[in-house]
Amino acid sequence: MKSSSTTLSYSDLIDPDASIVTKILVMMRMCLPPLRSNISSMKFRPTALIVDLFGTEAMAVADEFEMLKYMFIATNAWYVATSIYTPIVEEHVLDDHTNRKLPLKIPGCTPVQFKNIIEPFLYRNDPVFKWYLSLGMDMTKADGVLVNTWEDLESKSLEALRDTKMLGHIAKALVYPIDLFARLVGLPQVFRNYSVLDWLDKQPAESVIFVSFGSGGTLSSKQMIELAWGLEMSQQRFIWVVRPPSNSNASGSYVTTEKGPARLSDYLPEGFVNRTHKVGLIVPMWAPKAQILGHPSVGGFLSHCGWNSTLESIVNGVPMIVCPLYAEQKMNDAMLTEEFGVAVRSKEWS
Repeated sequence: MKSSSTTLSYSDLIDPDASIVTKILVMMRMCLPPLRSNISSMKFRPTALIVDLFGTEAMAVADEFEMLKYMFIATNAWYVATSIYTPIVEEHVLDDHTNRKLPLKIPGCTPVQFKNIIEPFLYRNDPVFKWYLSLGMDMTKADGVLVNTWEDLESKSLEALRDTKMLGHIAKALVYPIDLFARLVGLPQVFRNYSVLDWLDKQPAESVIFVSFGSGGTLSSKQMIELAWGLEMSQQRFIWVVRPPSNSNASGSYVTTEKGPARLSDYLPEGFVNRTHKVGLIVPMWAPKAQILGHPSVGGFLSHCGWNSTLESIVNGVPMIVCPLYAEQKMNDAMLTEEFGVAVRSKEWS
């Protein structure tokens, strides 16, 4: 029998089959005691605490130490607007959106079409949707919200968040666009120590399509095979960041590595690597995405629509083929294809 003083580990607290959101929230909750202890022990305490959308419980720690509290949202202002507005929406409006598939109208913003629905809306009886509602309410309690975007890109949503006749009276907190990725153009030579960049140096200008599904995006076995055949039949130069498929979870690579075949030949079509080696480069698990997108040989990006990938592609002027997988990526898809005009949607993606 465990003693009462035994320290619980992450694996003791979480079901291995729990959603990625639940897993991250548990990990963040485990960080609260050491965060409180470290701040308490500081001779000169910080005046502000910045939390991300999974760390809002730490805002209570900021209150304990009379610190300012800011939220950093790594995705776009349209998502922030939707999150802030959803907790005050009447139940029948949510029913219309999730059951009758009607657009969710956000004051001052582009309506969210059902085809672009944010994932938690599909499971309104699930704890993840309750977390999403609490996220929106927590945003209104912050002293400021830092959003990973810039004025010219999302002026409509940012204006709605500031205008008291639209969302400003709900948001209350000041919203600051911080355009992190606008500073990535022109990376110094020290970041070029990657063999994939040497391979790109040998390719013609704008001749390579870069295929990557972000830090956690994971394809199913069927999607993996179809993508491989598509790349081969296109006879297009490509770089493909490959990780083992997951048939259960499109975000399966975030917290744990899917146990599965370790060799490329186990999940790619037989002979694919040999047949494409003159035009393609396969990179296992990870590649320097920002540096690849900034290379003059890259002419296109097949992407999952993660917001960081989106901004890196935009600042480097690389057009996209978008294949959203999870979270708010269908909203990103809509912005890129229908509003910004910098991407096309894969009609066959499912």
